[in-house]
Amino acid sequence: MRKVLLPLLASLAIATPALANEARVEARGGVIWSNGQSQDIWGGAAGYDFDLGQTTFAGVEVSGDKVGTSNTKVAWGFSGRAGVKTGEATKLYALGGYTTEPCDLCEGSWHLGGGVQQGIGNKLFVKAEYKHNFEHNGQASSNTLLGGVGVKF
Repeated sequence: MRKVLLPLLASLAIATPALANEARVEARGGVIWSNGQSQDIWGGAAGYDFDLGQTTFAGVEVSGDKVGTSNTKVAWGFSGRAGVKTGEATKLYALGGYTTEPCDLCEGSWHLGGGVQQGIGNKLFVKAEYKHNFEHNGQASSNTLLGGVGVKF
């Protein structure tokens, strides 16, 4: 068994740097606002981007964000994103998906938005992102502006 697994793992390790697809994790924070009120929000995300060509990509992301006030809980987001690479380390993208309820009496909502991700060196990146959460069952629409820092794999 070792004779099969070790060469297989070694070939994957050698081949991995040639892949342009990338996994990422990030910490993020920002502001959420609705109906003239704003509040801090913070959390994290993990995702994976697939190259669709030289300059285009698509990816998936799962996130957990918490509004910094009492009576809230972590809202889990499930998003897809697609965009263009505008340079060696810059990605512009649109995103859309669903976010679960941020509090016990709230409801989840669909979201759309966009952002920019800028690589710093080989493994680090920073990003800025805007999301609009749509009104659902009488719950008001909200807007979120996030900044993040993360690591690519």
